[in-house]
Amino acid sequence: MAKYKTALVTGGAGFIGSHIVDALIRRRIKTYVIDYLSTGNIKNLNPNAHFTKLSVTNPQFEKCVRRIKPDVIFHLAAQVNLRHSVVDPPNDARINIFGTLKLAHLAAEIGVKKIIYSSTGGPMYPENAKIPYSEKIPPQPISPYGISKRAGEMYLNYMYHVHGVPYVALRYANVYGPRQNAKGEAGVISIFSNAMLSGKSVTIFGTGKQTRDFVYVDDVVRANMFAMNKSVCGEFNIGTGKQSSVLTIFKKIKKITGYKMPVRFGAAAAGEVMRSALDAKKAKRSLGWQPKVKLDEGLEKTIKSFKKKK
Repeated sequence: MAKYKTALVTGGAGFIGSHIVDALIRRRIKTYVIDYLSTGNIKNLNPNAHFTKLSVTNPQFEKCVRRIKPDVIFHLAAQVNLRHSVVDPPNDARINIFGTLKLAHLAAEIGVKKIIYSSTGGPMYPENAKIPYSEKIPPQPISPYGISKRAGEMYLNYMYHVHGVPYVALRYANVYGPRQNAKGEAGVISIFSNAMLSGKSVTIFGTGKQTRDFVYVDDVVRANMFAMNKSVCGEFNIGTGKQSSVLTIFKKIKKITGYKMPVRFGAAAAGEVMRSALDAKKAKRSLGWQPKVKLDEGLEKTIKSFKKKK
């Protein structure tokens, strides 16, 4: 079915990456994974994937990619924590900017047919822009994480125009679902769910009125598969277009888990946006993608998977 025989997924043992690996293997594409396991987990990995433990910043990374010589690359390996990027911008840039540039340069040399890049939505757009944000709004990231992801998009655009390597940058809203790491990826849904299921206290940073656009991981995987198979290029928002406050999410998870403890509040994080939602009309038009999983259904599925794990 696919025009691609081999795929490389960087960060393929992570939350989103491991679900993409499963989808590729279901499509009978030979799938290679390179992951340093800084936030990923080997338990997430499909046994049919070919795994190498390596960081994108390691000099051996280039040799490994040349040996695999994939037809298509899904690039998810990244420093994914906005707060860490604020504390240590050079490290964020080393992984997210130089790692992506190195991979894009390599892809041009070895004749990769397409790169699908996991970018970010919320931190990409100026907060005073009209919500939901569309791709027509010029990017204006204010956090080092948003800046590094935008730099990755720009380098991929350069590689496309100068070396002819097609790319799709998917700007995700807040992705949630089974396998999300409550530590490394700082997903509020996984943090709240795990704390409540363990009977631990929950802290909301800021007022809790800050809004996010929550999109379920299965919908994100579908977007990646469409991006691989459609002859399109460029940046696409992947979200629901709907805002949900952090406090609303807390209440919904509290109801599902039967949690009884009161919530605590902490200081808001520097560089964090107050509201966010993504307009995904362009993805609908060009990729044929739209979200299918409603928030309540996604929360039920996610919490059920965390319960099983416990």
